[in-house]
Amino acid sequence: MNEPAAHLLIVDDDERIRDLLRKFLMRHGFLVSIARDAAHARRVLAGLDFDLIVMDVMMPGESGLELTRALRETRGTPILLLTAKGETTDRIEGLEAGADDYLPKPFEPRELLLRINAILRRMPEPEPEEKQSRLIQMGLVRYDIERGELSRGGTVVKLTATEVQLMRIFADNLRQAISRARLVEELGRDDGQAQERAVDVQITRLRRKIEADPKQPRYLQTVRGEGYMLAPD
Repeated sequence: MNEPAAHLLIVDDDERIRDLLRKFLMRHGFLVSIARDAAHARRVLAGLDFDLIVMDVMMPGESGLELTRALRETRGTPILLLTAKGETTDRIEGLEAGADDYLPKPFEPRELLLRINAILRRMPEPEPEEKQSRLIQMGLVRYDIERGELSRGGTVVKLTATEVQLMRIFADNLRQAISRARLVEELGRDDGQAQERAVDVQITRLRRKIEADPKQPRYLQTVRGEGYMLAPD
């Protein structure tokens, strides 16, 4: 039985880019909806759930960064930001806001397709209800490995697709240091220092959800010269 097609939302104020991406992605088997700005996207999102959002950073009114921050308060839908070429600050800000990846303009549509497929592959598979839970306890925070679900005092904490993947990697390697280069590789990213810095940003965001004091992490530790390590209770 074939899996249902992933439903994507394209948010861009450039009508030409919206139409080009919609036609290209539909040819590659996706369901695609479009929005011309953040306000339009909010209306669409109020009535539909999406598997991934592709969003331009620079838009009139509410920017892509601002909308990303707002969405991250209530949902973990993967977000891929389109940034102006050379704007490194936009890319880092995007990751800090909760985006899963970024792609600088101008880009080849096939590269966007590769990035989208890489993000969708990182999404956790739904687990059968009867499967026994494996839990990691970190103070008041608990992580259910099978569900890919983080909770604090019984309240679910929203995780992005990348954060879920990071937690799975750490859960499979408890109390073992994992290098930034290996994390980049396991996340399916390209090699390079820029991607290693992007991992640092994702770790910082994840610590805010796990640690009582993110600046002095107890559970998601930095191991000098080796990388990062998850050491639960």
